[in-house]
Amino acid sequence: MSPAGATRRRRREEADPIAPAVGVIAIVGRPNVGKSTLFNRLTGTRRAIVDAFAGLTRDRLYGVVEWGGKRFTVVDTAGLDVPLPRDAAPDIAALTRATREQAQMAITEADVCCFMVDVRDGVTALDEEIAQALRRGGRPVILVGNKADSQVDRYRADELYRLGLGDPLLISALQGTDTGDLLDRFVAELPESGAAGTEPAAGEVSVAIIGRPNTGKSSLLNGLVGSERALVSPVAGTTRDVVDTVVSLDGRKIRLVDTAGIRRRGIVTENVERYSLLRSLRALQRSDVGLLVIDASEGASAQDRHIAGYAVEAGAGLVVAANKWDLVKHEDRVDAGFLKKLQDSFSFVPGVPVLTLSATEHRNLKRVMPAVLAVADARAIHIPTPALNNLIRNALDEHPPRTHKGRRLKILYATQARSPVPTIVLFVNDPELMHFAYQRYLENRIRAVFGFAGVRLRIVTRHRDESDD
Repeated sequence: MSPAGATRRRRREEADPIAPAVGVIAIVGRPNVGKSTLFNRLTGTRRAIVDAFAGLTRDRLYGVVEWGGKRFTVVDTAGLDVPLPRDAAPDIAALTRATREQAQMAITEADVCCFMVDVRDGVTALDEEIAQALRRGGRPVILVGNKADSQVDRYRADELYRLGLGDPLLISALQGTDTGDLLDRFVAELPESGAAGTEPAAGEVSVAIIGRPNTGKSSLLNGLVGSERALVSPVAGTTRDVVDTVVSLDGRKIRLVDTAGIRRRGIVTENVERYSLLRSLRALQRSDVGLLVIDASEGASAQDRHIAGYAVEAGAGLVVAANKWDLVKHEDRVDAGFLKKLQDSFSFVPGVPVLTLSATEHRNLKRVMPAVLAVADARAIHIPTPALNNLIRNALDEHPPRTHKGRRLKILYATQARSPVPTIVLFVNDPELMHFAYQRYLENRIRAVFGFAGVRLRIVTRHRDESDD
């Protein structure tokens, strides 16, 4: 390729954007139609338990899917169970009501609903009831006939038109048949990124205050703002909605979003909490930084790390505020190992700031906003392409990748994509030759020079012919 042609190609590559997660798809339907199987297929995970027993999924699961240049959240809802008889056991009745209400909340908050039915069973009375609820919801609905594993199953699709939701799309979630067409429909129906009312103003840093209930999120917000902006109560779960407050520091505007507490799945029992959880996830999708508030007196729990993972999946930077430091035992406060243990709990986000503070006593609150701005600035770093390629070449020279079946990985070109989430795109001879350990090595080399502390750094490999270099 001529130098001019190479320059044009590289300009196109540098302009190639990789979008953050925008939009929510809710997979809904009666029990045992294959919702969890589809979720696993689309997200490439085994996070949803799959079993032939109806109603096994009792809570929502969330996964991020990338397709057609868009990244979006897929929600696996519990089955919409049939009404129980009056003499049903109280615990079973409560669980059934909870699963139906949970799925209804997902329908309310989703951008697009994927309504799954079983083509082998045909249209049931419960399918018709769900279809009626979806029509009332006012959201785009994609009707999917699952378990169309053979040509015979596809002849049964005509009955699905009774639901009045347009042309059904027939798939086999188990075999993966036509799930690509389904993803194309998702992308076509999702709203464009940057919809009105979802993006912060130019130059404004958006911060979502997240964490388990009763860790002091609202108290921290009030301390940062200097006023009783959010309701504070010792009862866990007082904050039910998303509250925005704009403050200024050194001439920079910071939008603080106080979200409801995120409980562990299975503990979430109230309808409003399920609604709040999805809204909290939405807040993270439109935020630059997630400010995770944990109860330092209890240490970092598995749920704290799980919530931090929500922020990372949404593409936000992360700052950890270890609140209630005044309640930590004196011997732990003076023990350097105690703080290191807190920091190590979030080591999956390299360089994440872990701040010890007390919101009620206003201790160390002045450290929070500078840390948030530092992480936001790290998230906004853009590496010049020549500097990035020099760094990658030096890394290859100092530690060449190993051969695999007689072939060696070659990195032909590197650039940082235009994306709110820091993303390095490596054009290689074969993406399959990129071992995760070598990718981690390259990430560490990039971080050592350019930082990105408290921010997830995505590395994407793409194929490129060596003759094009």
